[in-house]
Amino acid sequence: MAPLTVFDELVLHPFLGDLPMGWLHRLAAHGRTVVRPAGYRLCRPDGPAECCWLLRSGAVDLDGPGPGRGDVVLGHVGADGVVGCSWLVEPYRYVSGAVVTEEIRAVEFAAAGLRNLIGEDPALGLELTTRFVTVLTGRLRTSTRRWAELHLDDRGDSLPRRAGEFPTAGPPALC
Repeated sequence: MAPLTVFDELVLHPFLGDLPMGWLHRLAAHGRTVVRPAGYRLCRPDGPAECCWLLRSGAVDLDGPGPGRGDVVLGHVGADGVVGCSWLVEPYRYVSGAVVTEEIRAVEFAAAGLRNLIGEDPALGLELTTRFVTVLTGRLRTSTRRWAELHLDDRGDSLPRRAGEFPTAGPPALC
């Protein structure tokens, strides 16, 4: 049996599979299938956001520097998930890092190509932006909870009750 093409991978992926075939063909031109081993770092916080990944299998932890802690895991992305949303908004720098925890098979997109597609086709741009913002919203919720948990571990007390009491150090895991 022949290996799946990038187009085939996109058709099968729940994040993009329901898009019109013409859009999927255009997107496929900017992607490639990759396999990355456990321990491989996909991106680092504040690194240039040159790629994003649609995971087909495996797992990735999203991390960021915690004051006095080194890298702190802020979220987890499994099979059929999306990693690397920072390509969408200037200054095109990753907000958090991502490290493979279980070997992944993924479609890796060139961010510059995706930005060009968005600029050329406003309908496709709106659809992709909406989908990636949905992912970002979920990541923001998760990372906000995680930073609060880390803050509580440091203080050894209950959840803060006023907005000013929430921790402000560290980035949200929006990679």
